[in-house]
Amino acid sequence: MSKCSDAEILETLRAVANTSNHEEAGALIGINRRTVGNRIKDAEIRGLVWPPKEPFEHDELPDEIDLTALVARRKAQFAKKQKAELARRLIGVKISIDGPIGILHMGDPHVDDDGTDIAKLEADTTLCRETEGLFAATVGDLQNNWIGRLARLYAEQSTSAAESWALTEWLVNSVTWLYMIGGNHDCWSGAGDPLKWITKHSGTLFENHSARLNLKFPSGAEIRVNARHDFSGHSMWNPAHGIAKAVQMGWRDHILTCGHKHISGYQILKDPNSKLVSHAIRVAGYKTFDRYATEKGLPDQTVSPSVITVIDPYKDDSDAGQVTVYHDVEEGAEFLKWKRSKQF
Repeated sequence: MSKCSDAEILETLRAVANTSNHEEAGALIGINRRTVGNRIKDAEIRGLVWPPKEPFEHDELPDEIDLTALVARRKAQFAKKQKAELARRLIGVKISIDGPIGILHMGDPHVDDDGTDIAKLEADTTLCRETEGLFAATVGDLQNNWIGRLARLYAEQSTSAAESWALTEWLVNSVTWLYMIGGNHDCWSGAGDPLKWITKHSGTLFENHSARLNLKFPSGAEIRVNARHDFSGHSMWNPAHGIAKAVQMGWRDHILTCGHKHISGYQILKDPNSKLVSHAIRVAGYKTFDRYATEKGLPDQTVSPSVITVIDPYKDDSDAGQVTVYHDVEEGAEFLKWKRSKQF
């Protein structure tokens, strides 16, 4: 056994590992090929290896996260998310009855508020049930749904939280809805939203914030309805500014409607390129008396709580008669009856 130190032998082993033969290894650390061979033999005797062994070994512990499975799961989750999002960009709705139809767009119901005209709300749902071809729709805020620090406001209304949900269920089941939008008050329920459960079991198309529908008629016509709780954009001079702005920014839909602000607004616009006529409608809702509006001194800009759009699927996109807007819903329902009797 040579008198080399363990450190020198480990240096030699490292050189051998980093070169292709003993001669190159010796040249790397300044010794000859024979000395390299002798040090390798000494290493075997002393039990030295490169890289050096740890002074101890512990059991190999499994990782809590299976990275391969995690990546696969994230891919699958994105694929599901992508499919869901793409399907909602334009939701196909097949209209099974022939001829003109009507949509009664209801503004914010706030069905549990003391200032809400629930008799008018009931009358509108009854009108939908009793008028052939007239479908119900709402742009959200079915109830106050006070949560967090706002829960104190239940003390200022005669309807309890439990009664509010009972009234909401009554409204959902009172009529067949073409669509129902969840407003900001509805979304306060969070992920465990009872409204999603109620609407699912009633067969209602329910989407939080917005839904864009493509109505497909037996005649072959397709009418797009873009409904949101609100469109971004505000103007003190035009209550329908946010909806009209959406049209001017590229949304080529026949009917665009929203609520949220408890005011009425209407604007008709024509795309000079496609000749499509778009109707931008803000519906006020049924909350007639509002403490917040009184405190802020907000002006009364409510024309009607709901609006009827009568759609004639036999008219072209550029025809002013393709969509007719009525703020008097009873008169709109009569017009729809006349249009349908005329067609058949």
